[in-house]
Amino acid sequence: MTNWNVYICPHMSNLTPVNLSTADFRSVARALTVVENDLDGADDLLKSLRFLKTVPVIGITGPPGAGKSTLVNALISGLIADDKKVAVLAIDPTSPFNFGSLLGDRIRMAPHFNHPNVFIRSLATRGSLGGLSAKTIEMTDVLRAAGFDYVLVETVGVGQSEIEIAGLADITLLVLVPESGDEIQNIKSGLMEIADAFIVNKGDRADADLFVNNLKKIQTKENNLPVFKTVASKNEGIDQVLNFIRTGSHNKNSRRELLLAEKAYQLIRQKRMVGIDKKKLQQEIAEAASLPDFNIYSFISNR
Repeated sequence: MTNWNVYICPHMSNLTPVNLSTADFRSVARALTVVENDLDGADDLLKSLRFLKTVPVIGITGPPGAGKSTLVNALISGLIADDKKVAVLAIDPTSPFNFGSLLGDRIRMAPHFNHPNVFIRSLATRGSLGGLSAKTIEMTDVLRAAGFDYVLVETVGVGQSEIEIAGLADITLLVLVPESGDEIQNIKSGLMEIADAFIVNKGDRADADLFVNNLKKIQTKENNLPVFKTVASKNEGIDQVLNFIRTGSHNKNSRRELLLAEKAYQLIRQKRMVGIDKKKLQQEIAEAASLPDFNIYSFISNR
């Protein structure tokens, strides 16, 4: 049985190197919980991670309803058929009103939930605007250190602000549907810069071929990205996407410096925001806003 090495803090104190096997997902889950909730020892855990092999991180992003979870489910099937170990981080939106999150991606990926080579973790954005939880980067690195062959990160479809994924993924797949045709100029002005490939899912719908052609036409010679048409629910077109992932994940990323700088920026911002409780802030501003002389700039200057 293959052993993985990752450092976890079982007692939240001294770091202990632990061998993880494909059957020991509990240890992986505990390490992720320590990091996600910033428990005692989380910082030391992260500093002690050792990456024994190159593990590609595949970002899957796009608007709500594009079928990202169904696509991820199909990709998992293809990767485990190659006897690969796959980890999935599925990001669910947090309500800005009650701070709750559905965390329903495990349900959509149920066929693989108990597979010995598949680990699925859902987490909430916790107010992050870019579709990524502030802890996603750190949790992804825990999974990379645990020895998975691929880490898939499915992000919330919230539009152009999803450029944050560029700081995390080695390959970014932008999932669209034929109905996205009316928004093609917005796609060109924003998400084009972060995508490594377009996937037109639900390709059996009307005008799918027209939308695929339009996506190809708006690209330049310098930025000529592949466009794949899929019907993920029927496993159609998935092999082409898998071949792209298999070949692309071994190529040297020409945007490595940009990706690392974006990654560092997100981590630094997170550290500097420690102590800012968004729920508490909402309560405090509700009280302050009821005063007749309320000024938001004066309010934040005291924080």
